[in-house]
Amino acid sequence: MIEARGLSKRYGDRVAVDDISFTIEPGHVTGFLGPNGAGKSTTMRMIVGLTRPTSGSVTIAGRRYAELRSPLTTVGALLDAKAVHSGRTAYHHLLGLAATHGIPTARVREVIELTGLDAVAGKRVKGFSLGMGQRLGIAAALLGDPQVLLFDEPVNGLDPEGVRWVRNFARYLASEGRTVFLSSHLMSEVALTADHVIVIGKGRILADAPVADFVAGAGRQAVRVRTDRASELAELLARSGATIASEQTGVLEISGLEAGDIAASAVAAGIVLSELTPLTTSLEDAYMALTDDAVEYRTSAVPAGVAR
Repeated sequence: MIEARGLSKRYGDRVAVDDISFTIEPGHVTGFLGPNGAGKSTTMRMIVGLTRPTSGSVTIAGRRYAELRSPLTTVGALLDAKAVHSGRTAYHHLLGLAATHGIPTARVREVIELTGLDAVAGKRVKGFSLGMGQRLGIAAALLGDPQVLLFDEPVNGLDPEGVRWVRNFARYLASEGRTVFLSSHLMSEVALTADHVIVIGKGRILADAPVADFVAGAGRQAVRVRTDRASELAELLARSGATIASEQTGVLEISGLEAGDIAASAVAAGIVLSELTPLTTSLEDAYMALTDDAVEYRTSAVPAGVAR
């Protein structure tokens, strides 16, 4: 378990993290979301003692990171995959970490196999691709078989097979009762991986909720209907209290009624539907709506015809 209480970090006049509190529970994958500059990396660095808080505290399994007798066997972290001596081989990098924490050499071979580094274990890290560097960072985090794992952008640079492996492995670790805390800018991956999300913007917590609740709270629940008798159907459903919008001939977007109720009304009136599609807010939609005012670096409008 990770617990933060009143955690803040200031750099001069700039507030990077502003009095945040949260608990990361074991047995779940918790996604950490936020725009660039929101305070995600600073928060993760404070958790593992790489950055000293200006105020507040954060503990892992009830202890501050500096108080852990064997940090690598309690918490594994991937915060910067490039923080490796480039002249060392992957094997010797992991072997050095194992030696300083009393971890058996056999475990080094285990994590190399587990992360798919077998073919490059004897190669110097300076020749690694971005994806291989990420795998090495994950291997180092797993080395001590810790109960708490922190991953900052773990799928960065990975190919599709690697992305799926990280997703499935994170969920497997959580199923074993471990605490898994990961940040990512890939909303589709977080939606598939995380059970819970914490959203941060401008250094403050904007949301802390199960993924399903967070998405449901964003509000868009509608049904898209396509029919040659759209006007007639709209009039019929409006009498049942539905809210109806239409931006295209023959297509209705209906709120306030379930898809089954819409279909039943259409059948009773003899109206044939060529489409009946429930529309729900995605994690990305919910996230974008929540963080719109917290974006530090905003891009200009996209050209006409390009999906936003």
